[in-house]
Amino acid sequence: MIKFAAEGAVLRITLDRPEKRNAIDERMIAELRAALKKASGEPGIRVVLLAGEGPDFCAGMDLAMMAEAVNDSALEFLESARRLADLYRALRAHSHPVIAAVKGRALGGGCGLAMACDAVLASESAMFGFPEVKIGFVPAIVMSLLRRSVGEKRAFDLLASAEPVHAREACDMGMITRVYPDTDFDTSAAAYAAALAAKSASALGLTKKLLYAIDGMGFDAALDAGTQVNAIARTTVDARRGFEQFGKRKR
Repeated sequence: MIKFAAEGAVLRITLDRPEKRNAIDERMIAELRAALKKASGEPGIRVVLLAGEGPDFCAGMDLAMMAEAVNDSALEFLESARRLADLYRALRAHSHPVIAAVKGRALGGGCGLAMACDAVLASESAMFGFPEVKIGFVPAIVMSLLRRSVGEKRAFDLLASAEPVHAREACDMGMITRVYPDTDFDTSAAAYAAALAAKSASALGLTKKLLYAIDGMGFDAALDAGTQVNAIARTTVDARRGFEQFGKRKR
């Protein structure tokens, strides 16, 4: 269900359920959480790259699983929803940058899975969307991820129309980070991840943590948080080395 392999300083995690278009079920959630935990403690790993096996990244929640559980209690529904939300939290809170490499379709919870990552790279033919309302469901958990990326009117249109958008349009509206040609997507995504892994791990970690922390802060509180991280960053080995090297070049 989940495969992972180290490629230098990059840990590639692959959703491995192509016969179901990598649809998310309880087992996949548990295995993905375990893989993310492994990435945190793996020596030498600095970046996580999340991809899907087969033609699609992820078709969203496994509807067959949800149909089987239709008679569960409200409490069981709540616990199931929390496990998905906690997976998104784990991606956001991960100590390393997490990059989604999206080919094919990223729909519903699968689109949320990509958007919970720090960067979303897409092949030109990739599609992103939230089809939930077509079956009388609500894209409730992924809504917070989408709303942090696009404006209110854009978000409503994407959620209510339930129509997918192409990668270029998704990039233009701020849903995703970069779009690469289909022909060299894998190479381009690997190069992006490798370039990120070559940068200071402490600087990237502090940048990621602060970026998400200030999301819910007022202006003054965000400046105060930035002031603290500025001071902390100056104490790191990487920053001290960088300052010294810059000083030598200037001399």
